[in-house]
Amino acid sequence: MKKALLSVACLGTVTVFAQVKDTLQTKNVEEVILTASRKKENIKEIPSSVTIVNEKQIQSQLTVNSDITSILQYTVPSLATSSGQTSNTGQTLRGRQVLVLIDGIPQSTPLRNGARDLRVIDPSAIERVEVIKGASSIYGNGADGGIINYITRRNKSDKKISGITQVGITGQPYGGTLGVRASQLLSGSFAKKFDYVAAFAYERTGYMKDANGDNLSPTYSTAKMDNYNGMLKLGYNINDNQRIEASYIGYASKSDLNLGLVTGKYGVTPTIGEGIGKGLETTPQGTPRNHNYKLSYDNKNLWSGTALNINLYYQDFRTVYGYSNTFLNGGQSNIVSKKGGARINLDTQLWSASNSQAEVIYGLDVLNDKTAQKLEDGRFWTPEMSMTNIAPFALVKIDLFKKLTIKGGFRYENMKVNVSDFNTLPRIKNDGTFPESIFVKGGDLNFNSLVGNVGIRYNIEPLINIFGSFSQSFSINELGRTLRDATESTIDKIETKPIIVNNYELGVTGQITKWLNYEVTSYVSTSKLGYSYVQGVNNAFTVQRAPEIIYGVEGFLHFTPTKWINFGGSYSWMEGVTSPKDDGDYSAKINNSRISAPKVLAYVQVRPTQNLSVGLDMLHSFAQNRFEPNAKGLYVYGEGRVPEYTVFNLKSSYDVNQNWKVSLGIENVFNKNYQPAISWWGARDTDFINALGMRGTLMVEYKF
Repeated sequence: MKKALLSVACLGTVTVFAQVKDTLQTKNVEEVILTASRKKENIKEIPSSVTIVNEKQIQSQLTVNSDITSILQYTVPSLATSSGQTSNTGQTLRGRQVLVLIDGIPQSTPLRNGARDLRVIDPSAIERVEVIKGASSIYGNGADGGIINYITRRNKSDKKISGITQVGITGQPYGGTLGVRASQLLSGSFAKKFDYVAAFAYERTGYMKDANGDNLSPTYSTAKMDNYNGMLKLGYNINDNQRIEASYIGYASKSDLNLGLVTGKYGVTPTIGEGIGKGLETTPQGTPRNHNYKLSYDNKNLWSGTALNINLYYQDFRTVYGYSNTFLNGGQSNIVSKKGGARINLDTQLWSASNSQAEVIYGLDVLNDKTAQKLEDGRFWTPEMSMTNIAPFALVKIDLFKKLTIKGGFRYENMKVNVSDFNTLPRIKNDGTFPESIFVKGGDLNFNSLVGNVGIRYNIEPLINIFGSFSQSFSINELGRTLRDATESTIDKIETKPIIVNNYELGVTGQITKWLNYEVTSYVSTSKLGYSYVQGVNNAFTVQRAPEIIYGVEGFLHFTPTKWINFGGSYSWMEGVTSPKDDGDYSAKINNSRISAPKVLAYVQVRPTQNLSVGLDMLHSFAQNRFEPNAKGLYVYGEGRVPEYTVFNLKSSYDVNQNWKVSLGIENVFNKNYQPAISWWGARDTDFINALGMRGTLMVEYKF
């Protein structure tokens, strides 16, 4: 999605937080970022914020929990905490929806956001994660809050074959089954022309229990799941300037958990799993398929001073939810999404002089996204939607004296959505009855807009670098949810306007001494027509479209006083207000399903010997009490009071020799009994669940 292209740039030192944390370096890391402008770019040239979670950090976190949503909550400021379930509902970035990519291939389903887009790949296949924070249009539809791009592993060896083998077990001190996982990575090259990467991972999770030893709720549970991930990349260097690469990445997960549901009481007793359940479910919950295909061509010298990159991709995604009786005759729903697209990037040097240069990046994006939410019995919950987006873009980048970077550009979004005729699916009312089904005449919806960005970064000296940017996103988010609750007979009468977000950012970063790095960023995000899912009159759920303002701050400090220890942390805070009547009165607050509580991440890592590394991570989520209960003392969905909690994870590894390594991780090392934030702000008995109790992972790794 291209935000007027380059501007969605990244912020240097936030990356260093992720990088230095696990490498024990004492100097700034010269890091290259791909996602911000769809080309390799030094992080010191980017005028807005980014977090990079590098390979060593991913592998270290993998020792504690293989769930990527957990890895991200411990490494990305301004990303809300994980639900601990298969759904990433509520895990917003800066209070807005995030677009998830794998090597630039969109994984999110913004036409019907099913909140299953973060858990679509095994962490063992990821080389790094690039998180672009703030509204962006650089990759298309859906990045109101930013982009999370999983960059998969690549060949780094001149050998014909090299690899990494990992096997591990997980378990809890309460009895029950153990979890197992294994992964294999192979890579190599031949004659400096051909290279490959092949990877496979399998995980079988055990039962998931809280700190009391009770089974967690079976709803959206990650327990008793089979997770598969496969990847194959083939690359060929035609000559020094030209390269072609083809790749396939596949992921699948399904659960055979057979637990009954014992509903608790909100704020008092957690909902747990007990006995034998499942019953009316005919299809295992999970994501039975996520296939990603990509073909890319690079030419560093298409003609004098111009480089070309072309990407063709296709994604086939299907995810399945549990049984629900909230609609007529009940059933299990699924979301099916197929995306095909092409991206053409050209990069032309305008001029180059001593320590200064200018370039223009321009091209065309084409995307077709076909998405629908159906029931397993064939009934449609949303209509079939087919979106075509054709978007030309251009961006100019000027670097002066290796200190000042100026970027500015635009992208013209031209979207057309074809909606099929459909009948609404009657959903249960408060009195237990079902309304009549409504026939809705489909048709074409057309959206277009010119979005832009501009940014500046001034690297004054190592002590202080300042940056500021303005960027926009344009998205059609949750059109399916809007349509499935339609009360009109034609789509022309339904509010389907897009979301245009304006993001303003100002920050400072630097290195005070060779062992102290810092960064502070502030931002404001506005939209004339936002999107929130709220509980209204008579407890009915509705979509609220109203003007919004979200603002916040984040920052971090990193210390490396000696080569054998480093420590540091980050802090993030945000607030969001809205004007439901669009009258300029912003006294109403955006609910807690989007505006997460302030969060502190802290870590310490020591290496007492050359072969032994021990680290401790802390996550502290502050209390959040932004709404009042109703006359009956009850909260509505999204407005529940969230208590504070603190969790610690232990990570350790020992290098037996150059080939063998043994790692031990303990999640929730002090066996803290707490509930994830979604349990509280959701304010519903069935959703009030405990978090995972103490769990250990033992892993053995062999490199060759």
